[in-house]
Amino acid sequence: MPVPKHILNQIKALIPPLNGSLHKGQSGRVGVLGGALDYTGAPFFASISALRIGADLSHVICSPTAASAIKSYSPDLIVHPILREDQSTDQLKSTLDSLLSRLHVLIVGPGLGREDYMINYAKLAVKIAKEQGMYVVLDADALWMIGQDLALIRGYRRAVLTPNVMEFKRLSENVNIDPKIPPEERAMHVSRALGGVTVLQKGAEDIICTNTGEASKEQAELNKISEGESTEERIVVDVPGGLKRCGGQGDILSGSVGTIMAWGKCFESGAFGDGSIPPSRIPLLAAVAGSMVTRTASRRAFSKNGRGVVTQDMIPEIGGAFAEIFGEGEKGWGASVGEGKL
Repeated sequence: MPVPKHILNQIKALIPPLNGSLHKGQSGRVGVLGGALDYTGAPFFASISALRIGADLSHVICSPTAASAIKSYSPDLIVHPILREDQSTDQLKSTLDSLLSRLHVLIVGPGLGREDYMINYAKLAVKIAKEQGMYVVLDADALWMIGQDLALIRGYRRAVLTPNVMEFKRLSENVNIDPKIPPEERAMHVSRALGGVTVLQKGAEDIICTNTGEASKEQAELNKISEGESTEERIVVDVPGGLKRCGGQGDILSGSVGTIMAWGKCFESGAFGDGSIPPSRIPLLAAVAGSMVTRTASRRAFSKNGRGVVTQDMIPEIGGAFAEIFGEGEKGWGASVGEGKL
């Protein structure tokens, strides 16, 4: 079933216009928190995908043990090697608070790992992001992290979780979802159990759900919405993807979703657009758009590389995938890539 036309139109409203009216930074400043000794590829894929889908600036907040490798992958990334094992969260707080205040979205999880010091810094970053009203994407080991401390994200409606099959199973168990519930309905229950966090359940079809219940006074203040506001929405993205699921594709997804959330933050602040899309819809719209672009880029890369496709093959396809879905004009890719749109 195609994504409903009104959803596509709302996503297009969040795309920054390519008409010369915006200055640097108004098309999104993205942060990726992750990257330690053993994990340098994942934060690179997430952060470079953010640039390739159209973010203006992409920052990587990582351990010094990962910084040199990530810097060597691309000079376009801004790398902050501030997650040191020999310091405390109290020592880092003011630096991290200042850095996050300059960003529109925080992506936590690619290359995070499970070392205590990295998990502690990730928890601190999520808490600061919530205090600042940032949009947040949680993927990979950040999903394991919140499974150990559900209060960290419960009720924060400006977040998107992007679990794969095993991560979703574990998350469902963490929030005590009845295994007898039909598989296609579980994401709605996980979203509700987490207080309205948007869930992007990856699979043969991606299922995106937001199920909030009515916002209490405290939730309304936290999420900058009206008291009593509620949402219950489920979108299935069945856009064809590649026939091989290579490691790292989820990092491209998190970078793509994060960038569109960053655009949503710019839209919300009045950098462009008419303000017609309420902030409460931005996580779901970003998740749908990121899913569509990632699946299409996967299909395009697979068509050229077949069984040998790797994540690096997908990155050059992001532009073509975006144009295929949203066109090539001012609110699309902005340049011809030789193919039409859906």
